[in-house]
Amino acid sequence: MSKNLVIVESPAKAKTIEKYLGSDFKVSSSYGHISDLPSKELGVDIENDFKPKYIISKDKKDVVKDLKKKALAADFVWLASDEDREGEAIAWHLFESLNLEKAKTKRIVFREITKSAILKAIENPREINYDLVNAQQARRVVDRLVGFEISPILWRKVKGGLSAGRVQSVAVRLLVDRENEINDFISNSSFKVSAKFSNANNVEFIAQHSGSFNSLEDANAFLEKNINSKFNILSIDKKPFKKSASAPFTTSTLQQEASRKLGFSVSRTMSAAQRLYESGNITYMRTDSVNLSDDALKSAEAVISKNYGDQYSKRKKYQNKNKGAQEAHEAIRPTNLANKEVNMESNQSKLYKLIWLRTIASQMSDATLERTTFKIGANNYSDEFITKGEVIKFDGFLKVYIDGTDNEEDQSSGGILPSLNKGEDLSNLKMIATEKFSRPPYRYSEAALVKKMEELGIGRPSTYAPTITTIQNRKYVVKGSFEGIEREYKELVLERGSVIANNAVENTGSDKGKLVPTEVGIVVTDFLVKNFKDILNYNFTASVERDFDKIANGDKKWTKFLKDFYSSFHPLVEDVQENAARETGERILGDDPLTGRKVSVRLGKFGPMAQIGTVDEEENPIFAGLLPDQKISKITLEETLNLFKLPCYLGDFENEKIESNSGRFGPYVKHNNIFVSLPKGLSPLEISLDKAIELILEKRKADAPISNYDGFDVAKGKGRFGPFIKWNGLFININKNYDFDNLSHEDCANLIEAKKKKEVEKLLRSWDDEGIRIEKARWGRFNVIKGKVKVELPKGTDVDKYTIDDVKALFQKKKTKKTSSKPKKQK
Repeated sequence: MSKNLVIVESPAKAKTIEKYLGSDFKVSSSYGHISDLPSKELGVDIENDFKPKYIISKDKKDVVKDLKKKALAADFVWLASDEDREGEAIAWHLFESLNLEKAKTKRIVFREITKSAILKAIENPREINYDLVNAQQARRVVDRLVGFEISPILWRKVKGGLSAGRVQSVAVRLLVDRENEINDFISNSSFKVSAKFSNANNVEFIAQHSGSFNSLEDANAFLEKNINSKFNILSIDKKPFKKSASAPFTTSTLQQEASRKLGFSVSRTMSAAQRLYESGNITYMRTDSVNLSDDALKSAEAVISKNYGDQYSKRKKYQNKNKGAQEAHEAIRPTNLANKEVNMESNQSKLYKLIWLRTIASQMSDATLERTTFKIGANNYSDEFITKGEVIKFDGFLKVYIDGTDNEEDQSSGGILPSLNKGEDLSNLKMIATEKFSRPPYRYSEAALVKKMEELGIGRPSTYAPTITTIQNRKYVVKGSFEGIEREYKELVLERGSVIANNAVENTGSDKGKLVPTEVGIVVTDFLVKNFKDILNYNFTASVERDFDKIANGDKKWTKFLKDFYSSFHPLVEDVQENAARETGERILGDDPLTGRKVSVRLGKFGPMAQIGTVDEEENPIFAGLLPDQKISKITLEETLNLFKLPCYLGDFENEKIESNSGRFGPYVKHNNIFVSLPKGLSPLEISLDKAIELILEKRKADAPISNYDGFDVAKGKGRFGPFIKWNGLFININKNYDFDNLSHEDCANLIEAKKKKEVEKLLRSWDDEGIRIEKARWGRFNVIKGKVKVELPKGTDVDKYTIDDVKALFQKKKTKKTSSKPKKQK
């Protein structure tokens, strides 16, 4: 057994580190946190200084057992988890759970997984930093208190199954506030004029009128004024200026730039960055520092001079604008700047290249440019046309990198302008007055939300990605898919002495790829803002983050912080629980013209719904679900009443009727007990019989068998997890080694046989008469399965001891638990 045991969080990290240490070192993984608060209870002793009740999760007991055994056999144990608060907490939990001796335990940290960094860390061990541990504990306990005390209130006052989170709920509020701004926005139109000019050498360029016109009539009058106008250059202004490179990446700026340039989601970026870090290719990826080490600065200088010349190199040290910057003390950069690329999977390779370019650019010379502005005047009025252009005199860092932008209207200042002289005459070739509409604020993309959270001080580098993932998983927020609608605008064109009016169309209102709050997210946010103003307050959330920073720096006691927080929070929870009214987002739209009963829309058990009548009336109310593109806040009385026309009889096909309707999973048409989902944008109230038949035939074709194997048809389809084939009740995923669109009989046979073999290997026990079986599951666990019901057994369970009565008891227990957990119905 090795004299030294090094414990890290991940197997990939362990594998990389073990290459750099000799045979005296054994590197093992804890697979992340080994201890946490229990999931089924509060797990915090409020009466005893908010002491957390940590437990070792069932799936980590074997890991802990193995690490204990290795630790006992080693002379020294090196705790090498990440150097941020989470990593420090992991090191502390390992120290406590493994019952390690202080004298034989060393804590080491490093910001990059390279041989020199690892050996330097071994030479400079330290003790566990309990200030960092306590900061992590404070965050964990506060988040548990908020979640455990507010979530049950949401179940009773809003809808069952909901949950609240200290940071997540504030992030959703940002999106809801923006949605309200968009809904309240009133668009105004005006006319902008552009003109195409040429000089005596027939060199053409475009210039913009310096003002705008409020009406079509004013724009038309201006264009007519230009029919016989003569133009010349009034002035030429040339100004040199410089552009400087941005700082190297922090977690936030990496997430933003990867979204803009690579189209990566925040979670995709962090997953790729994690792998790059664990493989030793980049420094630690959770940081808010913009510093580069002296070694990195020297390396960048050498790479720039070699590849681009000495004139492109300019050593720079950047100042962090974030006063709360903490923990990891270096920006994200390649560990070896001589490597412009890495040979890894596509996501990691693309992200590495982006990090390399940004790091190199940050140490390059400023770009020198010259901005030229021409002002053009007419002989019969005082208004001016203006055009701007930029010329790069020295490209500097622009040789390798140009920053992305979130501003959808951001445009460059123009290209190179022709050589002109003051007073030179110009010819007007064309002039266009285009109607422009003022735009509401843009919805947030993931990158823009991260930027806003950082600006407000909400969250820290380690929390941005989990927060955005969580609010989408909880269905409070979705990625928009609305393509927008066409909007008509007017255009006037002056050409060859006459003005012609045209109508054109543009697309507006698209939310594709943006974060859009759902009806549930809006109603929950409205309830929380109304009843928990402080918890949902941006400044309060930021101040809590600053308190965590103070605890991490040793400037504040974590238990006192928790007492202060809870002393004001808990009484508020009790008051809201007792006195707050239910929140459903209900809107009263008017009366049903046929019955005179009240028509309303609100949030129901299965989502947004419409209702005619009330529970207080003698006649029961009737209900209808809103269509996917309909909103509680926007739907009209007429649109609501139309929902009660569903299901719609469209006609007959093959002697069976076709109906359109909308259900829990969206709009569909039904024919002969076959359900066909309608594509996005197609309403069940508007679909024609011909279109319905077309969709039915398409589904038949898609569902038709592509082969037959052992007497059973093989069909193919696409589901949540990608393409698959279905055979004899088995769903078999298709990997990238197969051409899904052109699967052969041989392909199907190979896939089926491989799946059958896997199923046999997975099966451990079965009771065929009862339709019950026990199978292997992921991570060493087991699944007890009956039909579509599944009960999970933890790793280490001796499944051979289970009898048929034991497994029946498991299903009965699950059924009882599910029934008892349902919230009681309220009027």
